[in-house]
Amino acid sequence: MIGILGGTFDPVHFGHLRPALEIRQALGLAEIRLVPCHVPPHRAAPQATPEQRVQMLEAAIAGHEGFVIDRRELERPGPSYMLDTLVSLRGDAGSGGQCLLVGMDVLPGLPAWHRWRELLDHCHMVVMIRPGAELPERGELGEHVRRHRVEDARALREQPAGCLLFQPVSQLDISATGIRALLARGEDAGFLLPDSVLAYIRANHMYTTERAP
Repeated sequence: MIGILGGTFDPVHFGHLRPALEIRQALGLAEIRLVPCHVPPHRAAPQATPEQRVQMLEAAIAGHEGFVIDRRELERPGPSYMLDTLVSLRGDAGSGGQCLLVGMDVLPGLPAWHRWRELLDHCHMVVMIRPGAELPERGELGEHVRRHRVEDARALREQPAGCLLFQPVSQLDISATGIRALLARGEDAGFLLPDSVLAYIRANHMYTTERAP
């Protein structure tokens, strides 16, 4: 079974990486696919170029087994719909299936996703939460959660898709928006992202009004 973590990664930071590592270890996933988004359907376009975002990801995961960068959304024209990505990944996942990893902050907006009810036809969804988090109970999302929720990770291996698991992780209150704001003000973003990524950002004068020589 593989895990899929999508995002703009503009830039990638520990709030992406540490929870994904914990999920991989807790669920025994073969690998985590980091899928940088090309054209975000529900947010502004990334500031960094696709190649810069890939190179930051490469710097972040260097030396860490079990993390793989997947470029398929960058190579696909049009909006980067996760449903299309999941369909195309099914062959790579094989009989073990695939798990889409999302943060608890993302879950309330799920009904705005493209054909969101079909996502669980092609994957399990693992929602990364802080212990004690309140789960959605009302509306169509609450109904969706009640229909698909499982309590034990073992259920994910009993069928190829269709389960929704809430998995506690050590979530870090770090955002790429906040990091970009720090860098734009000329402040230090150390300890929020890997040193290798921060070095790349500095070397390429990213997220600042200063121009590269």
